[in-house]
Amino acid sequence: MMAKLIFANPQGEIFDHPFLEMMGCEGSQTLQIPAEDLVPIPEGTKLFTMPGRLPVGWDPETGREVVLDRVEWKGESFVPQAVSGFLPPGYARTFLPATSAPECAPTLPLWAYAALGWKEGGFFGAGVRVDKTAHWDPENYDDRTLVPLVKKRVENTENRLLEHLERCALEYHCLAAKNLFYGRWECPLPVSPVCNADCVGCLSLQPDGKVPASHERLNFLPAAGEILEIAVPHLESAEEAVVSFGQGCEGEPLLQANLIEEVIREIRRQTRKGIIHINTNGSKPELVQKLCEAGLDSMRTSLNSAQAKYYAAYYRPKGYSLEDVLKSVKIATDYGLFTSANLLTFPGFTDRREEVNHFLDFVKSTGLCMVQWKNLNMDPELYKKMIGISTDPVIGIRRAIAELRGNFPGLLIGYFNRPSQVIEAARRARPRG
Repeated sequence: MMAKLIFANPQGEIFDHPFLEMMGCEGSQTLQIPAEDLVPIPEGTKLFTMPGRLPVGWDPETGREVVLDRVEWKGESFVPQAVSGFLPPGYARTFLPATSAPECAPTLPLWAYAALGWKEGGFFGAGVRVDKTAHWDPENYDDRTLVPLVKKRVENTENRLLEHLERCALEYHCLAAKNLFYGRWECPLPVSPVCNADCVGCLSLQPDGKVPASHERLNFLPAAGEILEIAVPHLESAEEAVVSFGQGCEGEPLLQANLIEEVIREIRRQTRKGIIHINTNGSKPELVQKLCEAGLDSMRTSLNSAQAKYYAAYYRPKGYSLEDVLKSVKIATDYGLFTSANLLTFPGFTDRREEVNHFLDFVKSTGLCMVQWKNLNMDPELYKKMIGISTDPVIGIRRAIAELRGNFPGLLIGYFNRPSQVIEAARRARPRG
């Protein structure tokens, strides 16, 4: 049984079509989705309408795709909206929603839109699970148990960073911030209110106002003592403890390298436990080296492409290039850090044959331990315009992941940062192409 096309009325009510089947999109091409790419949507999936986008389905009787531009339903007539799914952490989308969008369509908010359909009495999404780490499952984040812990921790505090993370946990539902108050796993340490990139899909700053940022950026520079007050107790007592600089609520942490170096050295003076990690754009190799020498354990570097022109189109870097990113990862690898790439993926681009080849070269030249396969949060039409339409063959997200695994058997493919025991094992098995 093929999944049926779903659509929404202007009020946001969702319906499944009686005979049109769902389709997906790879870049600019619409196509029927293979059965192996459809999974029952996991707990935590969010459903979104796509204003200004008409749903596109497949008519099995005529063997042609159909743009659904008008619906007559139980005496009601309306222009339908396309519907998409936002898969939870740990799942990579394999197809975009198949839609028809006029030039005047509004820009969509910063979510990762995945194709969604209906069959066997439930919603199915186009995706594949790339990380089975259970720590981030929704069942582990019940705000009914969290709120009392947050209130107790921040009571009478004068720590501005702790107050900031309270908001991250309760208002923006950052899972890492929630971990801080639960006293477990990965804990965030945002430090930088500024950035040296102007990412089109930046989650914390959208100055042109075309789309809202997902949350507000950190607006102060924490003192070393404020950071240490959070970091040291977490590393000392938390299960599988990780503290990480470079969060979605801040700019680029390398711009505060002196502060981070001071904090790392003091952390390691007080405790040898846990992992000290940084999420970074890798823009300043000399500062990466400085942090490695201070005692950094792990580094994740973000990129959307291993080709300079596409990297620059999305990140719009200020004073650095993809070559600097490459140097930073190599330096961290040479110092023995656990290095990972935060690969912002987009079906129809990330899985282009040329792009896959360039990324394979990137992994080989840097000796990465892990690739975190992350869904790019951005209006699909905006990203396609920015990157440009290409006739380069698309091999598919599943095959792209399979080629990574086949070329680098020791390479970890996942979604989340890793604790100390995994990091030590991966360092020993660092892949070589």
